[in-house]
Amino acid sequence: MVAELRRDRRLDELDDAALVGEIRARRPEAVDILWRRHSSAILGVARRVTGNAPLAEEVLQEVFLRLWRAPERFDSTRGALRSFLLMEANGRSIDAIRSDVSRRGLETRTARSDRTASDPVAAEVWDGSVADHLREALDQLPDGEREAIELAYYGHHPYKDVATILGVPEGTVKSRIRAGLARMRDRLVAVDLGEQQWTND
Repeated sequence: MVAELRRDRRLDELDDAALVGEIRARRPEAVDILWRRHSSAILGVARRVTGNAPLAEEVLQEVFLRLWRAPERFDSTRGALRSFLLMEANGRSIDAIRSDVSRRGLETRTARSDRTASDPVAAEVWDGSVADHLREALDQLPDGEREAIELAYYGHHPYKDVATILGVPEGTVKSRIRAGLARMRDRLVAVDLGEQQWTND
């Protein structure tokens, strides 16, 4: 017991980079120490980006799980561990938003399908002619435009929050959304699905 306490005390005296080295040696105590040092800051970033406490908690867990599984991804010559973990939190938070948006989109499509169950032709027209083309049009956008639209329209984030999440000026977000919607509208018109749903700037 005394030996364990001494070992833990010794680990607690190490800097972050050295603790990552201990993680490479598969010492979970090092993760516990880094958790105590950085979890609050990581959770704060995740909460600001996702706006969702449960999602933020998931992001926090994932950031440290990724550190445990692949500690070699951290390069101490490129910056501090705290900065690395906060960048991880930002990226994982955006992924969590996208996943949540996709899940809610599936739920919406399922609910719509249930409402039109008595009319299978109508359900098939919606699912086959609109949803697929809409997803295809979105997927073909440049990354910046697609991310902005997903966050603003599917994630229901205001432009200011989208700008924070993507790390770009708010004006850039608005330009990307306008350009992306125009591209999507053109594609939907090309397949005769109409443009009335995509005139919102």
